[in-house]
Amino acid sequence: MDLLTYFGLASFTIQWVALASLAMLYLVRRRLRRASPARIAAAALTALLCSTWLVTALAWLVLRNTWLSPAEGWLLFATKISTLALLVGLLTLIAFQSHWRLRQLAVRAKQAELEALQARIRPHFLFNTLNTGAALVHLRPQDAERLLLDLADLFRAALAGPREIPLSEEIALSRRYAEIEGLRFGDRMRVDWDIPSPIPPLQVPTLSIQPLIENAIRHGVEPAANGGHILVRLLRLSDRLEILIENDLPPAAAPNLHTGHKVGLESSRARIRALTGGHGDVTTRIRNGRHITTITLPI
Repeated sequence: MDLLTYFGLASFTIQWVALASLAMLYLVRRRLRRASPARIAAAALTALLCSTWLVTALAWLVLRNTWLSPAEGWLLFATKISTLALLVGLLTLIAFQSHWRLRQLAVRAKQAELEALQARIRPHFLFNTLNTGAALVHLRPQDAERLLLDLADLFRAALAGPREIPLSEEIALSRRYAEIEGLRFGDRMRVDWDIPSPIPPLQVPTLSIQPLIENAIRHGVEPAANGGHILVRLLRLSDRLEILIENDLPPAAAPNLHTGHKVGLESSRARIRALTGGHGDVTTRIRNGRHITTITLPI
């Protein structure tokens, strides 16, 4: 066989390997929709190897008397092709991870710095808190003092800039935020904290959980005439830690029903993914009439 024909058959085989890999990824696209970039890359490498074996088997059956040497044997031929595909896949995976990490670092540096002053402690929250404090000064001075102290802690964390803090400290800041809002909503807002002790010593981006608590209050408590119930749970599994924030769905007539829980969600997701190298994530789902936000942190 001349070199040009050999090159043509090799190119034809590579194209079929690529098409088969894309077809496999397309079949599992729904499972990969919310997967981390690292898992997607691993799935792509697995699809590449599987498609290589499939095309190799078909090529051996069809072309072994023309293009391939029958004396070479199926096992040796498959090993050589698989090794080549594995090397190409690993090199591509390394290049992808390097590019993804650089991109996440850039997103983390720019977005976290902006979010620290703009999206975490919002102007309407400040005005509402000050109005609540003014109303409590004469009637309940102790609650007014606690409100101002909690507000000072939140602003201190926001003005400190983007950084990483222990998970226990982030949960404490989120509790302070919920206490401030609880003074404003009164009996309309019910918050339960199912947090085991001790809290695992993990690092999280500063004020990454607080915006999700804010979303739960904004969409699950504020629009409803009777208020709502929020549940914050911390679950420790074998290889990861999950923080679940549950709230009631907003009424159908609420004006922000279709806006979803977008405020702070993308920011928290991007920063947690960047901190954990893609192994952590923030996902949302609806179950039994409740909106559930799940923060996943690898152990």
